[in-house]
Amino acid sequence: MGKITFALYFANRGFFPGEAIGEARTEMEKTVSSLGFGYIEMEASLTRFGAVETQEEGYQYARFLKEHEGEYDGVIMCLPNFGDENGALKAMHDCKVPILLQAYPDEIGVMDFSHRRDAFCGKISIADTFRQAGIKFTVFPPHTCRPSSDTFCRQLVKFAQVCAVVKRMRDFNVGAFGARTTAFKTVRFDELALQAHDINCETIDMYQICRRMKEVDHNSEEFKEAYEKVIHACDTRNMPDGTVEAQAALYVTLKRLFREFNLGAAAIRCWPDLQDEFRITPCMVMGLLHEEHMPVACEMDVCNALAMAMLNAAADLPPICMDWNNNYSEEEDECILFHCGSIPESQLMEKGTVISHKMLDKGKEELGGVAWGCKQVRVRPGTMTYMSAKTENGRLTFYVGRGEIIDTEVEKEFFGCPAVIRIPGLQRLLLNICKKGYRHHVSMVRSDVEDVLREAITTYLGYEIDEML
Repeated sequence: MGKITFALYFANRGFFPGEAIGEARTEMEKTVSSLGFGYIEMEASLTRFGAVETQEEGYQYARFLKEHEGEYDGVIMCLPNFGDENGALKAMHDCKVPILLQAYPDEIGVMDFSHRRDAFCGKISIADTFRQAGIKFTVFPPHTCRPSSDTFCRQLVKFAQVCAVVKRMRDFNVGAFGARTTAFKTVRFDELALQAHDINCETIDMYQICRRMKEVDHNSEEFKEAYEKVIHACDTRNMPDGTVEAQAALYVTLKRLFREFNLGAAAIRCWPDLQDEFRITPCMVMGLLHEEHMPVACEMDVCNALAMAMLNAAADLPPICMDWNNNYSEEEDECILFHCGSIPESQLMEKGTVISHKMLDKGKEELGGVAWGCKQVRVRPGTMTYMSAKTENGRLTFYVGRGEIIDTEVEKEFFGCPAVIRIPGLQRLLLNICKKGYRHHVSMVRSDVEDVLREAITTYLGYEIDEML
């Protein structure tokens, strides 16, 4: 996710113990730093106790945020005592990043009037005032905890993930590499619906991609590095002459397009153009790009490209795009996800072998393979978060949940990259995927980030979530 930096805010209300604020500042700074995050804060000497209480102090903090705009990804609002909502309201009125409300607990035996904090109550008052004013904020259970506690550390890591998703999706550019194949009406999407959510779509024709591939200088360092990446990512020894070079040229071309159009993700028309021109599929190159946090969804599924980007930002791990593909025996909560080989190397059980795409080879077997670039290998087991998206009637809607990739063999003859997954209530999920009009693709990441994505979507990004289970 890159380094996340927070702006620290300390609240005060006059008739509660202001002396606790200095201690809170030290404790919060230490915790934030210990978790590897950066922070900025307003000079403590500028306000009483180094905190914000009055409207004027709130305006002063708002100016501080404005002066440092772009230097922080979220605000931590620390309540060492009750905290005054007047100062908080003015300070956060134009805040453009997520805000985490943290309140100190009171301690039994230290609740006389001189020491009682009442941050428990103050957090509710500030949250209510923010809601009245339309200021978006995050709260996590439990309601109170010290910054040095393990509980708050977990909250802060989760909040940093929320900030990473929001940061990734603000002013987002997604690439559409080629036209949708006419056979796949399922992946149709609405560019204007995306634009209404601050997502811009850049379209690049496959003719342009093929032309750019042919123009890549095979003697350049850029190409040589790409070639080395390709041959080390998986076993390429069976690939015919020229196809490894074509994969390297495709890798160079797609990376250049990501830079040229400042793309956060893309979707690609993966057949039949690349097969007709170069005898390759883009699968193995897509896996390399995923590993470098440049998601590329299969079969021109732009909506799942967005899901991949969000999963990637939340977990800081390479995302995966697969098909809901097969039942698994008679297990109602288990099924097989599959795709042809775009799985990033770090998410596979082993290195894997490159093969030609058996579906695209069908009827052309005498040519010795017309679509080299698929991988034959199984996805690593572990906890996973799944996600998919659609545009409909001007809305951008996602579903998101968690499950498990289980360590179960699939028969050796199974083509491509399978993953057997277990999701309690899977049959209801599949019923709703059909009833609510989602595509056969699903994106996932090998991490539990469902709560992070729900918070980012519902609180800050303004997308919608379909409840499927």
